Amino acid sequence: MSRIRFYADEDAAEHAVMEGLHQREVDVLTVLGASRGEETDEEQLEFAATEGRVLYSLNVEHFCRLHQEFLSAGRHHAGIVVIPRQRYSIGEKIRRLFSLVETFTAEEMTDRLEYL
Repeated sequence: MSRIRFYADEDAAEHAVMEGLHQREVDVLTVLGASRGEETDEEQLEFAATEGRVLYSLNVEHFCRLHQEFLSAGRHHAGIVVIPRQRYSIGEKIRRLFSLVETFTAEEMTDRLEYL
């Protein structure tokens, strides 16, 4: 069983959150770190899937829609985690994401959508 690895989209890649996860030894790659800043949300989700990374975003509307579209079309992804914008402090985002890593395996996140 594998540990969750995240792929943070441009909206969610707050430096303090990424640093907090890195300090907890959570593997996080950002869109900018992967040099994929010009791609669509669908392309970002496809990339995350091929890399076996759970996509993390604040863009609830788009990724909830893409989750449904992927499943309806028989396509798979490595998981999606969404947090509505400005809902939590940086510390709370780190705690919730780390709790997810401690609760689920990467395999359990396959095709799963989690709201934090």
